[in-house]
Amino acid sequence: MKRIWLIIWLLIACLCKPALAQRFNTPDQLNQLRPLQDSLKRLGYQMFNNENDLERKNANYNFIRTLVKALKVPNSYAFNFDSLKTISILRSPDNKFRILTWYNMNEDGSYRFFGTIQMNTGGKLLLYPLEDYSAFIKNPEDSVVNNKKWFGAQYYKIIAVGTINPYYVLLGWKGHTVKSTKKVIEALSFKKTEPTFGMPVFQGNKKTRNRIVFEYNRQASMLLRYVPEQDIIVFDHLAPPDDKMKMQPDRYGPDLTYDGYKLTNGKWMYKDNLDMRNIPAPDDVDIVDPKKQALKDRSLVPVRKN
Repeated sequence: MKRIWLIIWLLIACLCKPALAQRFNTPDQLNQLRPLQDSLKRLGYQMFNNENDLERKNANYNFIRTLVKALKVPNSYAFNFDSLKTISILRSPDNKFRILTWYNMNEDGSYRFFGTIQMNTGGKLLLYPLEDYSAFIKNPEDSVVNNKKWFGAQYYKIIAVGTINPYYVLLGWKGHTVKSTKKVIEALSFKKTEPTFGMPVFQGNKKTRNRIVFEYNRQASMLLRYVPEQDIIVFDHLAPPDDKMKMQPDRYGPDLTYDGYKLTNGKWMYKDNLDMRNIPAPDDVDIVDPKKQALKDRSLVPVRKN
């Protein structure tokens, strides 16, 4: 009788979590993936640290080709690329996909972002390359785009919302120019399995937005993190040092108050002037402008801190 119940529970587990079925790589697959991972580590170091702009770009293009080659190895979704720290790799909480993102710094101090979404298909490779279209998106908070017109960022947190028709919220670092930095709260959904970025789920100040974009002085640091215990995204309130600079976002910085977006009935409602004494201590990492501190080791990403 116990054996019958054990079999039933195993069947239920398999039915409830089909996306988790693919877990292990064979020795042959590992023998293909590990050398490619080593190559990606070397190229990743070059694309972040080489002082020559052209060499950084060449390393980035070689990185892309090598990454695609690695992802084409059968069952690559099960390989975590644990030692590859120069890019962000996030799996969705339901394990339906993972999103890989990174950036390449231009000579003028601006950034271009790269990435791909790999779906958990159980074997067949399905990728959605992310093409940074940021320069051509005039009103990013009002825009809904696909993977070919992506508002590029390097993501460091993914939040699943809902279960029947879920969508996902991504927190990301966007860099910007030599004067200012951007961060983004992005919404990702899938229509007929294809990714869509932007969704009218952020409500506040008498307006509904498809995504939230913050811009502030490059020398400042901005808190942007998710607090799962309260289903709230908390962030520094940004303000200019003088009212005369309201139209200059590159002069903005934290003013020691905090706002947030609270998840309510599938939407994110704006809350101002949060009492941080009621917010648990942070356990997520954030991404700091890579120019503020050089890499000290080949295995490190641009510095992260709480």
